[in-house]
Amino acid sequence: MYQHFYNFTRPPFDNIPDPGFLYLSPQHERVLSVLKYALLSRTGFCVITGNVGAGKTTLVRSILYDLGRSTVVGLVSNTQCDSFEELMRWILLSFNLEYRNKDKVEMYDDLVQFLIRQNEKGNFVTLIIDEAQHLDMRVLEQLRMLSNVNTERGQLLQIVLVGQPELSDLLRKPEIQQFAQRISYDHFLGPLESAEITERYVRHRLSAVSDRDDIFEPNTYALIHKASGGIPRLINMICDTSLVYGFAEELQTIPLRIIEQVLADKRMGLAPLQRDPVETSAELPVNTNLNTIAPVAAKPRHRTTASLADSIIERAMARKAE
Repeated sequence: MYQHFYNFTRPPFDNIPDPGFLYLSPQHERVLSVLKYALLSRTGFCVITGNVGAGKTTLVRSILYDLGRSTVVGLVSNTQCDSFEELMRWILLSFNLEYRNKDKVEMYDDLVQFLIRQNEKGNFVTLIIDEAQHLDMRVLEQLRMLSNVNTERGQLLQIVLVGQPELSDLLRKPEIQQFAQRISYDHFLGPLESAEITERYVRHRLSAVSDRDDIFEPNTYALIHKASGGIPRLINMICDTSLVYGFAEELQTIPLRIIEQVLADKRMGLAPLQRDPVETSAELPVNTNLNTIAPVAAKPRHRTTASLADSIIERAMARKAE
């Protein structure tokens, strides 16, 4: 709805893993360097972990564009598998190999023959498994066995596991110590570290779709960072909704009060935003009786959600009629 109003070529805060929007914060650059080196060295497993919405998938997919034609990549995103046989089918499918009506031995042999053929052509094969925290220990152990196809021919298969912090917890279990010993590189991708980096992230996404990167007023970024905890996915949600509210009020620049209203509305729902610190006795005069404190009146909001919705619909209908 707001795309034409702000002269965007496309929505700047869609939560899709689009490498074109990748912003390299200092730690994103470190993870990218580790990942690139792991793919070039082709030794053992590589593990990238991070919080939900930290940008792991976008980072991984961005590097695929930098790989030469000599690298064949298979990407598996569906890891909710009941067995290793089911995971093997997804692996074969990721390399465009036939997977139907085959048992475990046949699928394994097909994959090995594929790896040998690619090696004879001078190609490298990389398997990337996203959301790997859903794999159980039995599946991980059998996945380790795939690395045994690497013989005197060299490293035929490079495996990269990408997942949430639970993946690290899983890999620390003593039951899969042999798997952990084959991990050559691992790195954790955390949230954006500061309001300044959050500002650069937001401006980067805006500049990718328009000639303006100053749509959000400078005093909004500290609150955006605090409420989102520096998680890019939550930053996107806050900024996207703020643009909707700004569109409803015909605002070319988003002020702090719009961010405050968005956060107030989102916190009434299911959005996992950081809460404002609640006043405690540490913030009150010594010996204050908490029972005698008068309740603080809520700050008046600029507009109700219902009136905003009406404005959005009216503006959208008017633009459609133009």
